[in-house]
Amino acid sequence: MTRALIFDCDGVVVDLELGRHRRAFNQMWREQGIGWQWSDQQYARALAISGGRERLAALRDDPAFRAVYETPADPRVWAATVARWHARKTEIYADLVRTGVTARSGVRRLATTALAAGWRVGVASAGARASVLTVLRCAVGPDLTAAMSVTTGEDVSAKKPAPEVYHLAARRMGANPADCVVVEDTRNGMRAAVAAGMTCVVTPTRLTFHDDFDEAALVVTGLGDPGRPPEVVIGGRCWSPARPYLSLGDLAALTGTGSGARLPLTVGRQR
Repeated sequence: MTRALIFDCDGVVVDLELGRHRRAFNQMWREQGIGWQWSDQQYARALAISGGRERLAALRDDPAFRAVYETPADPRVWAATVARWHARKTEIYADLVRTGVTARSGVRRLATTALAAGWRVGVASAGARASVLTVLRCAVGPDLTAAMSVTTGEDVSAKKPAPEVYHLAARRMGANPADCVVVEDTRNGMRAAVAAGMTCVVTPTRLTFHDDFDEAALVVTGLGDPGRPPEVVIGGRCWSPARPYLSLGDLAALTGTGSGARLPLTVGRQR
């Protein structure tokens, strides 16, 4: 049996949606001379759409945006405009990431532990491949990135909540979906993982903290690390006691609980 641990990127490996992504979009529009800036609240709503290119394309139906920018009537012209905007935004975002980012708790530890235990480790993101690779290399280092299988929105035709990116990630790693544990931070991501037949752990950000994650096996404030402030279990269908951090054994114990069984999990001990 081949087990796999799959991370989403933005919001899971790093939490940069407001600090870097929104800034990159807004800088791009300033450069284009377009009088539009996403506020924190507007961008939080936009995150209901998976993929930066798709968020840009959806602005065609936003009356507030259309009040400051006349979108082209020809869909091909609009698609080309969105592609140009997204390419520049991706460049700006990569530059912002290179100034320094920190991985969320537990990501590097669990990825390293899983690889050492013979698990496959991957990333499945709706983002652009260039952005994802830049984040990974800066957040977890080039060596760990090279050991991961990376699947992005550029590899699939339908983004989350469609399960396609997770199906493809599992095939690339040679793993059965039932033996995959996914770490997500959004409802769309959780829905994609569950639809793919995988076990999903959710580590929400402040933008997604109050979303509905009832289908997740476990919802925690973070994956946690020894010696750091303890993380808190805040939801999920699998019972677990308070613990300072999740171990690889904890993640393995979660698989196969799709029927709603509640498992007692070992507290903060690597196995």
